[in-house]
Amino acid sequence: MKLLVQRVSRASVEIEGDLVASIDTGALVFVGFDKEDNFQKLDSLSDKLLNYKIFNDSDGRVTLSLKETNNDILVVPQVTLSVGTKKGTKPSFSQAADPKKGIKMFDSFEQLLEVKFKKPYLGKFGAKMSISLVNEGPITFWFEL
Repeated sequence: MKLLVQRVSRASVEIEGDLVASIDTGALVFVGFDKEDNFQKLDSLSDKLLNYKIFNDSDGRVTLSLKETNNDILVVPQVTLSVGTKKGTKPSFSQAADPKKGIKMFDSFEQLLEVKFKKPYLGKFGAKMSISLVNEGPITFWFEL
């Protein structure tokens, strides 16, 4: 499981020109699932995401988490995070979870975030999405389990 987390002042998802999700200050989270991912990894990575220090305190230092700020989360499924790029010039999807498992993992990740924090805003699994964002900092983190 892989997360690419960007601190944003705004972010949104459109599908075929329709706005499906939008946040102001918060975290845009791209998530990719691998074949070997399981619920324990989902649980662990959701805790890390919610408690990792990505926001500034009143002194301008990066010392606050999503839970501490109560900022919003926009989660976007992105299979290409699980693509192998070490060999050649063509992406290899051999390590990515199949679509059936991927959607199950995406739904479980959403549920974990809602139970542990609050309901996240979501992109749509399998859809061709247009993502808009303003990255603040810039602050971007890569998490992988």
